[in-house]
Amino acid sequence: MDGEDEDGEIPLPTPEEREQEKKSGGSDVNMLQRRMRLCVRVLGNFKKLHAKGRSRSEYLDQLISDIGSYYGYNDFLTEKLSQLFPVAEAIEFFEANEVARPVTIRTNTLRTRRRDLAQTLVNRGVTLEPIGKWTNVGLQVFESGVPIGATPEYLAGHYMLQAASSFLPVIALAPQPNERILDMASAPGGKTTHIAALLQNTGVVFANDANQARTKSLTANVHRLGCKNVIVCSYDGREFPRVIGGFDRVLLDAPCSGTGVISKDSSVKVNKSERDFHLLAHLQKQLILCAIDSVSPDSKTGGYLVYSTCSVTVDENEAVVDYALRKRSNVKLVDTGLEFGREGFTRFRGKIFNPSLNLTRRFYPHVHNMDGFYVAKFKVEKRTNIRANGRVSEDTKKGAVTVDDDGEQEDVAFDSEEDRPILEEAKRTRMKAKGLRVPPRKVDTTVAPA
Repeated sequence: MDGEDEDGEIPLPTPEEREQEKKSGGSDVNMLQRRMRLCVRVLGNFKKLHAKGRSRSEYLDQLISDIGSYYGYNDFLTEKLSQLFPVAEAIEFFEANEVARPVTIRTNTLRTRRRDLAQTLVNRGVTLEPIGKWTNVGLQVFESGVPIGATPEYLAGHYMLQAASSFLPVIALAPQPNERILDMASAPGGKTTHIAALLQNTGVVFANDANQARTKSLTANVHRLGCKNVIVCSYDGREFPRVIGGFDRVLLDAPCSGTGVISKDSSVKVNKSERDFHLLAHLQKQLILCAIDSVSPDSKTGGYLVYSTCSVTVDENEAVVDYALRKRSNVKLVDTGLEFGREGFTRFRGKIFNPSLNLTRRFYPHVHNMDGFYVAKFKVEKRTNIRANGRVSEDTKKGAVTVDDDGEQEDVAFDSEEDRPILEEAKRTRMKAKGLRVPPRKVDTTVAPA
């Protein structure tokens, strides 16, 4: 069966032939399908099925090339996403990204009950059912004779059009009545209004988004859904907790590459490069440390942070969470409380992460029929200074101090000076947006020694 498919024998191109094929516009769809089936089958039983003189890496390279051509991804992203799964499952993932996710809505319990809302929408000709046992406010819409985003019930704030995956971080956050909560990147407000509903309009929710233009839709949704405990603000998330801190719980749904929502935004397939992932991961690491520092370890009901992304890549998820665990000795991962989802990676392609990352959760379109998503939950505790003599004392405001293997103290606090230029630039941008006079940039006049 060497190199043979059920549709006949298919020759595997050499790297040079593959490059030439791409330059000439690629192979036809049927050939790509047959070749992908062949590669998956051979890689599944390589010893028995591979053609003589062909290595495993040749079949793998050919499969990645064909996946990119067939589904329209650039080579970099095809390889990056393929590495997350076994060969056969990778095809399922890419195929699932071609199918739109189900339309889902979240009942606004400040205005109505799910049962009443469902009955009203059914009377309007909408076919729906509960999403699943894991949520008591979600409904999945199958058919609708009326625009689901323009019904009288929608306009009256009885529900929010919201992806099922975006319920997850709020469920993990588990807000309690009368708490102070920060939603660090909140527009357009699905998660913020969900938090407000779980608080039953008690306490206070600070709904922040760095993009001031997006706070318009956020504010509109807050008003439409009757959330009376929400304060909308627009700061760079890295300015917290300097702006305000001491929160019982913080939700950081971080800006990300969007590799979990490709079915909604196909431009992700071609417009993401290695540089994009480096920059995003750097931003996410800065944000997560600021989010941790915004949580009050003295909270009697909370002291929790939930970090989430709509990405499936490891460098935006497990690598960021592992970084936070190393840089903040006063935090630990706890159970998300989510009843389903795959465990986060504790090892990935030679990288070894903190073993507690198995408490984090991954969600995939081909497995859970929802957008790709990642959720991690931290418990923030009081900081301590750990001295070489083993004694422990209350920490200073600068951050935790740990002892390395040689007994030397290692400062792992967040370096505010490192981010000062970024914060100053953000301040200049806000001043410009408000029409204020912007002072000239400060010039570094220090001269390095010869």
